[in-house]
This record gives sequence, C-alpha cells and structure tokens, in this order.
Amino acid sequence: MAGSPRSATVVYRALGVLAGILDTAVRDGRIPRNVARGAQNLPTKRSEKPRRYLTHDEVVRLAEAASTPTYRTLIVVLAYCGLRWSEAIGMYVRDINFERDRIQVNRAAVEVEGRIVVGAPKNWERRIVPFPEFLEAPLRELCDGKGPDDLVFADPDCNHLRRAKTSLGTTSWFSAALERSGIERLTPHDLRHTAASLAISSGANVKAVHRMLGHKSAAMTLDTYADLFEDDLADVAARMNQGGLDADVTRLWSV
Repeated sequence: MAGSPRSATVVYRALGVLAGILDTAVRDGRIPRNVARGAQNLPTKRSEKPRRYLTHDEVVRLAEAASTPTYRTLIVVLAYCGLRWSEAIGMYVRDINFERDRIQVNRAAVEVEGRIVVGAPKNWERRIVPFPEFLEAPLRELCDGKGPDDLVFADPDCNHLRRAKTSLGTTSWFSAALERSGIERLTPHDLRHTAASLAISSGANVKAVHRMLGHKSAAMTLDTYADLFEDDLADVAARMNQGGLDADVTRLWSV
C-alpha cells in the first residue's frame, strides 16, 4: 500500500542526503556521475504562514537573551549572513576566512530521523558569504583553540547542534531566548528571511542577495522576497522622477 505523499521539505532533505552519498561514490570511481545533481520536477515549497522579519534591534535583543556565547553568535550569523541552519551547524573552522571576512559554505549538516547527515548545501551550490566586521571577534573566540576541521558551532561534546524546536509545547534554548526577549514565536529559519530583509533594506540588489542566500537564480530570490522589493520600486520611481526634473523634462509640455 502506497504511503502518504512526502512534503517538499522531506523530499529535498532526502535528495540532499542521496546526493552526498552519490558524490562519495563518484569520487571512489564506483559510478560515473551523480544522477541526483540537477534533478528535475521537484515539489515546490509553499507556506501560508506570514513571513516574519526582525529589525536590527530585535536581532540584538534576541541574541542578548540567548544563554551562551555560542548561541548568541549563531543567532547573529543566521540573521546577518543568511545561512541555513544546516549550513551554519556544519561549518568548520577552516571555512572562515578572517582576512577577508568571508564564510565558505561547503556543506550542510541535516538532521534526518534523529541522525545528523552531512552532505552538499541545498541546490548543491557551494558559495562564499560575507560577514559583517562586528562578527570577526566573536567568531574568532569560538574558533580559538580548535583545529581547522572542528565545528565552529558545537554542543558541549563537540558534536553538531540539534535543530532548536520552537513549536508549541516544546522547549529549547531558542524558545527560551524568544520568551526572555519578548519577541513573538518564530523559527531559526526566519532569521534567514531576516538576513534577506536587512540586506535589501541596506541597499543590496537582488543579485547580491541571491548569491548570499544560495538561491538557484535571482528570479527565485525575487519570487521569494517580492514583498521586500516593493519599497525599492517606489524608490526607483522617486529617483527617476528626480532625474527627469533635474533634466527639466517638464519643459516638454510648457511650450
């Protein structure tokens, strides 16, 4: 008897795990190519939940309410770099370039049925993400005394952090930080949306946001965050209007 259809999230996670396994098989010469790369006809993620974007002040309040330096820095990295949770917790010390303030996103550590499975990032796109200069000191502190292949964000046993639960009736360090900060319930993934919002409001164009988030295309970024670019359209109209006025365009109709 056929089982119930899987959600888009479950399908993408399973495909990511399979792709990581097949990558190893390709490197070992067991198969000629990875057929999971570039798979077509994948389900589309849809969510009816209104998207929540934090302000700069709210990010600081939430991070300040976190219980450890690791959690505080993780919140800020998620909110300012746009990493997925799996990409952040899979980051090694050697993935950080402190000379250029860059993070190399090379892998994702995905939790599947209670196990952490390390594979390629979503969409199989490794990328370089800039981080604000104010993150250099806390990131250096987390890396101090660690080797290049140690995790930047790890639990007390130096293992991968587990995804912080935020659903009603559950408790986690993230939920506790939300409660202490007085911020309404949201998920760690909402911090990725926050990063997009903060980047766009700072003047970043869609191409820059697309590269930071690791989307398949700039069109996907526009589709996902169309609401954030509405103010940009108004700003474009205002700038075009001012440019025309500076060129005295109105004289065309005053003759």
